[in-house]
Amino acid sequence: MKKRLVIVGLGLIGGSLAKALRGFEDYEIIGVDVSQPTLRYAMEQDIVDRAEADPVRALAEGDLVFLCLHPQGIVEFMTEHRDHFRPGSMVTDVCGVKGAILKGAGELPDTVSFVGGHPMAGTEFSGIQHALANMFHGAHYILTPNNQSSPEHLALMDRLARYIGCADVVQTTAERHDAIIAYTSQMMHVIAVSVCDDPSLFDYQGFEGDSFRGCTRVAALDVPLWTQLFSMNAEALGRALEQLEENIRQYRQAIQSGDLEVLSEKLARSSARKRKMNRMEASSGAVGRDRWEGSRDGATTSES
Repeated sequence: MKKRLVIVGLGLIGGSLAKALRGFEDYEIIGVDVSQPTLRYAMEQDIVDRAEADPVRALAEGDLVFLCLHPQGIVEFMTEHRDHFRPGSMVTDVCGVKGAILKGAGELPDTVSFVGGHPMAGTEFSGIQHALANMFHGAHYILTPNNQSSPEHLALMDRLARYIGCADVVQTTAERHDAIIAYTSQMMHVIAVSVCDDPSLFDYQGFEGDSFRGCTRVAALDVPLWTQLFSMNAEALGRALEQLEENIRQYRQAIQSGDLEVLSEKLARSSARKRKMNRMEASSGAVGRDRWEGSRDGATTSES
C-alpha cells in the first residue's frame, strides 16, 4: 500500500519540502492549506500529488505529517486535531522554537509518534511561489526527540534529511536547541531590525557597503512569524541579548574613552575567534558540527 506524506501549510518551507521530497521512498505527497490559490498553484506546478483543503481527511491518511505553520498555529493545530491523526503515524514540525512545540505535542495521543524538527534553512521571502527544491542543501537538520519519538521514526527522519540534501542530522534537547537558535539566528534578526530602526537609515541610502547589506538582509522579515518566534523563545533570546548589550557596551566605552589599547585587544580577540570559526567550518564542512559531539546535554551528530 502506498505511503502518504502530508504537509500542512504550503508556504515557503512547506512548499520547499514538497519539492525536495519528490520521489522519497515512493511517498504520495498531500498538501494541506487554507488558501485555495495556494492549493491550485501547488497542483499546477506539480509540487504535490494531491491538494486538500480539509485537514481531517488528509490526517486520516497520513503516515508522516509535517506541520509547517507558524509556531502558535502548530500548537493550536495539534490541540484541535489531536484525535484526527492516523494511529501509528509520525508527526513532525519545522519550527524554529522547540520548547513550546514539544509542550504542545503533549496533547497528541499515545498512538502517534512525535519528533520535533528544525531544518535550518530559509530566505527573507514567504509563500509557495518562492519555494525551492534545493532550499535544504548543506543545512543542519536538528531533531529534538522526546518520549513520544520512536527509534523507527528517528531513523526515517535521518533518511529524509539526507534525501533533501542536509549536511548533517543532529539530535539534541529542546532547551539546547532554543539556546542555540536564540544566538545564531534570532539575535541576528534583532540586530538587523535594530540597525534599520536608526533615524539615519534613509539619509544614508545609496552609501551602503556589502557589510551593511549583509547585516540588514534579514530585516525584511515576516512580521507575524518572527513576533511568535521571538516571544515563544523569550527566555533564551533574552539571555543572548543581555550578553550582546554587554559586549556592545564594552566596545562603546573603549571607543568613546579613546582607550586604544583596550579597543585593540578586544578587536584582536574577536578577530581571532572568527578566524578559528572559519577554520572549523573549512575542516568540518558544516559550521561547528564537531561541537555537537560529546556535549554535556548528550547531543549527538550523524555525519554525512
